[in-house]
Amino acid sequence: MKGYRMMKKWTKLLLCCVMVLGIDTFCFGNQANTRQVVIYSDSSEGPIGFAVRQVSEALIEKGYNVADRPLDEFSRGSEQARIILTVRAKQRIETRLEERGRKPIGTLEPQGYAVRMIRNSTCLVVGADEVGAMYGGLEVAELIRIGELKNIRDVVRKPSIPKRGIKFNIPLDARTPSYDDTGDAAQKNYVEMWNFEFWQKFLDNLALHRYNTLTLWNPHPFPSIVKLPDYPDAALEDVCITTLKPTYVSNAWKDPQFVSPEVLKNLEVVKKMSMGDKIEFWRRVMKYAKDRGIDIYFITWNVLMNSAEGKYGITTAQDNPKTIAYLRQCVRETILTYPLLAGIGVTAGENMKNRNDEYDREKWLWNTYGLGIMDAKKRQPNRQVRFIHRVWNTGLGKIMNDFAANYPDPFEISFKYAKAHMYSSTKPPFSRSLLKEMEQYDVKCWWNLRNDDIFNFRWGDPEYVRAFLSSLPQKTAGYHMGSDGYVWAREFTSLEPETPRSLEIEKHWYKFMLWGRLGYDLDMKRESIEKILLWRFPETNGLALYDTWATASKIIPLVNRFHWRDWDFMWAVEGCIDQRKGFHTVRDFITNETMQDSGMMSIQEYVDKHLANEQMQAVTPIQVAGQLQSYSDKSLKQVELIRRRTTQINRELRLTLGDIEAMLHLGGYYASKILGATDLHLFEKSKDRQNRKAAIRHLLEAQRHWEDYASVAAKLYKPQLLARTRMLDWVKILDEVKSDVKIARQSRPEN
Repeated sequence: MKGYRMMKKWTKLLLCCVMVLGIDTFCFGNQANTRQVVIYSDSSEGPIGFAVRQVSEALIEKGYNVADRPLDEFSRGSEQARIILTVRAKQRIETRLEERGRKPIGTLEPQGYAVRMIRNSTCLVVGADEVGAMYGGLEVAELIRIGELKNIRDVVRKPSIPKRGIKFNIPLDARTPSYDDTGDAAQKNYVEMWNFEFWQKFLDNLALHRYNTLTLWNPHPFPSIVKLPDYPDAALEDVCITTLKPTYVSNAWKDPQFVSPEVLKNLEVVKKMSMGDKIEFWRRVMKYAKDRGIDIYFITWNVLMNSAEGKYGITTAQDNPKTIAYLRQCVRETILTYPLLAGIGVTAGENMKNRNDEYDREKWLWNTYGLGIMDAKKRQPNRQVRFIHRVWNTGLGKIMNDFAANYPDPFEISFKYAKAHMYSSTKPPFSRSLLKEMEQYDVKCWWNLRNDDIFNFRWGDPEYVRAFLSSLPQKTAGYHMGSDGYVWAREFTSLEPETPRSLEIEKHWYKFMLWGRLGYDLDMKRESIEKILLWRFPETNGLALYDTWATASKIIPLVNRFHWRDWDFMWAVEGCIDQRKGFHTVRDFITNETMQDSGMMSIQEYVDKHLANEQMQAVTPIQVAGQLQSYSDKSLKQVELIRRRTTQINRELRLTLGDIEAMLHLGGYYASKILGATDLHLFEKSKDRQNRKAAIRHLLEAQRHWEDYASVAAKLYKPQLLARTRMLDWVKILDEVKSDVKIARQSRPEN
């Protein structure tokens, strides 16, 4: 009865909101007479409370006086301008809108919302749920900030992709590292993982960009996040880093999924925390995330017992029953300890063995993770734990038959959609066989979007993002975007840092915004994005920042399609390097293949067809180089135009233009290198010395482009050790660039 009365009360209040008549002396559009706005909402906390604060701050920035009040006080208010944020209660609101000649809202999907303007004086935002109401409020706040409140129109929005997430490899402690912590990005950010202010800013930004999922990836996080009744000594007090300096040539780090003995011998406590403190910390983080509409998951690799190995008979042996019992209790206690943890994900990882007995991969995962969750559900029968099982080192059939068939809660899989390079093709071909296999099963997939390419420079090509996300397969649960070996926490390389240093998500706001906002609304118009850019950089009014930035951002995907290497350790495009051999020389460009289904031909294929006078059916290396050079030349002129015409350029725009310029010089470098490699191979095949002269000329041009690239990049950033490749130091790499000219000069024709 009480619930019925409450529903009736809220319905009445909503109808009152809709019946408000505007007063002509105030209008959101012309800002006449009064500057007072009152915001009414269902809650001052949670997702709606966050939206209320964003709307309030936007109004104050524009000079309004703002008050926020509970929705149940609406009937007593007499203000002329009101903004209402609420969750939908009853369908009777549709009838009232129709009576007033307004278009009814219609069906609202989860996370969806409707915005209605009532006689220009009242803005009504109705969400299908609290998250939908929050997103509607964030849209209104944005329109206020960019000066477009007068242009609010009746809209109904729903998410294009239901789950939009971040893959965050989390370095909890040197004793419970993520994968791969041997680079500077992890080493500089251990302490930030235990800084609540960091998570507040990070989660706020995720919500603003419409992300609703955060996946935290760690091979074995449990000693840092949970205490176990039967294994009390497994829990780790304090937060430690290692004083052992990482280097890509060192064996002291062992496999980066493991903690090596050398690391454990060189520990330093950087934060004093009891396990109780740690548990309370992560509960606060998860509560804060929930109040921003964000679900948190932990995703692990296996069999990895970092910091627990050697205690209680625990080992990394797959057939060790003590290890199984320990991990099962880890999973149970994690679920019970964190009521707001949305789910868990697993990997049938590289440290697991292919067996055909009771200890095979899927049976092992069920006996640890599956039964651990079932144990927790016995104590909390109403608890729902969403499960994500990566398709890696295991088959979909085994996953579905040996694990999913027994799992009682929502179950999904995850797959590396573009391998390690999401900045390559908008239609990567690698999921085709999986999709065909998925037709047999009622299961959806999270697409793991790996950015192991762009760590330094601010990237932004809206149409690339739109095309990429529009092409995701139909059986999509969502996507999580991130890197292996790079921690997107707080930036650490800028030579003009803020105090404290900016979060990576703040520095790279445009990239994160595009992948989040277009994931929520694939129909978000170019005009809307341009207005956001103009609000951020008002000094660029009338200048082509959108196109200049987008053109520069086409360079790295094009290079990756032409010079394709599957995995992160094989290729770092910002440095033209890999983990095993270092710099990719002109000879590597001759022998390397193009991306599958890229429509491009390799240099070897082109030269063979050219010398045989065969017709070219695919895009040639010459055409690729021409396109790269065109991008570079066109946008370099635009960058200079923006600089000349912007009299008082602010710090962020100056640094953004520096990043854009660096990418453009990088495009010029790869254009000339591809031409040089092509002419060098033509010479070696045809013995025509003119081709060698041309190769030397192109490679000298490439060297000049790299000098320009290094000059710009080195003024912006310090060198850094990349975990999955090598030291990224543009000035030192120049010596390797120069060696390409030497290779061409010393080349000889093939026999």
